[in-house]
Amino acid sequence: MADILEVRWHARAGQGAVSAAKSMAQVLGMLGDHVQCFPEYGAEKRGAPLAAFNRLSKDPIRVHQAVYNPQVAIVLDMTLYGLVDFTQGLPEDGLIFLNTPLTPAEARKKYQIQGYKVYTVPASDIAVQEIKRDIPNSPMLGAVFAVQGLVPRDKFLTQVEKIMAKTFDERIVAGNVRAAERGMDEVKSE
Repeated sequence: MADILEVRWHARAGQGAVSAAKSMAQVLGMLGDHVQCFPEYGAEKRGAPLAAFNRLSKDPIRVHQAVYNPQVAIVLDMTLYGLVDFTQGLPEDGLIFLNTPLTPAEARKKYQIQGYKVYTVPASDIAVQEIKRDIPNSPMLGAVFAVQGLVPRDKFLTQVEKIMAKTFDERIVAGNVRAAERGMDEVKSE
């Protein structure tokens, strides 16, 4: 399992966490990596808490079970704080990505986070500016790819554009690519 990166996304239904997890898998899969992606729904209604998961590896993945100890936790909605333990199963050196305009130090204090490596991204602000809706998945996806160095920047952005072009019109695709790129540029670390 040492060569497998496990990721857990926390969000509310409608914020794009499942789409972001699928995009993460598609980008890496298109570039030859081995991937898994699966959601975990609760009430399956807009606004309900949900989680989505990824497993990523250069080698075949033979594990087919829930993700219990992710190395990365991504939180798209900070109103989940206190409702969901987004640090559950995360190792001491795990990474937490938070959708907030706060600095990592401010977020650590406000959300009482001890340990871990904290990254913050003003993803909702970026999404509203670039796609005119508070769907923060693209900036968060960009931030994770930038920090993790999963693929070169240009390949990531090209693959995101290809994936989105299958479903959305040019305007939405362009806005999401800009949002992902800004997430890459505006992620803050400690």
